[in-house]
Amino acid sequence: MTSQRFAAFSEEGLRFLRSLKRHNNREWFLANKSIYEETVKKPMEDLVTALAEDFAKFAPEHVASPKTSIYRIYRDTRFSTDKTPYKTHIAAIFPRKGFEKHEGAGLYLHIGTDDVLIAGGVYMPMPEHLNAIRTHIAANHRKLQSIVESRQFHKMFDRLSGEQLTRVPRGFPPDHAAAEYLRHKQFLAGRSLDPVQATSKRFYKTVVETFQEMMPLIRFLNEPIVRDRQKRDRQSAVLGL
Repeated sequence: MTSQRFAAFSEEGLRFLRSLKRHNNREWFLANKSIYEETVKKPMEDLVTALAEDFAKFAPEHVASPKTSIYRIYRDTRFSTDKTPYKTHIAAIFPRKGFEKHEGAGLYLHIGTDDVLIAGGVYMPMPEHLNAIRTHIAANHRKLQSIVESRQFHKMFDRLSGEQLTRVPRGFPPDHAAAEYLRHKQFLAGRSLDPVQATSKRFYKTVVETFQEMMPLIRFLNEPIVRDRQKRDRQSAVLGL
């Protein structure tokens, strides 16, 4: 699967990000903003636009649009000791339609000076979503195991990752067959590539293939959240809210 609108990032784009890392200040960025717009932002817009077309084939429930998906280059420094004003990577997120940008399980991509990360899953779940996912895992652990313990998943992502508790959370048997997954506070999968691979003619195909392989996990994680939302919507309709 390839796109005529996007093939790969240019070396100029990576060179700009490396230069930004060395000169992370407002004066330098403003003097070179046109290079950023042409060699970093525009290629990411083209990539996201291409993904929107391909998502229609394998992930139609997910949003891919330059306006929604692409993160701003400007850092939020209000609560950080690092006051450098700009990120040294370009990133995009692809949430489920009808969800907030960081709600539920989504897909994620960034291209930076240190790596290219193609990833997805649940990063910072709300407490009610985390409990719903754990309850779903407890009841359907064999399905989750068939996804994350498959040969292809191991080959591409190694394993399900993310922060974990040291013990199975309260409310679930400590010896549950899915204990190792119930301990998760995050449910993530991803692969890290050398930045130069973003300039390869195979880059876009790699992104698409990675997201395709990730979709069974993404759908599994979103299933209980979608189900709970649909239940609330039906109750609201009955009550006339």
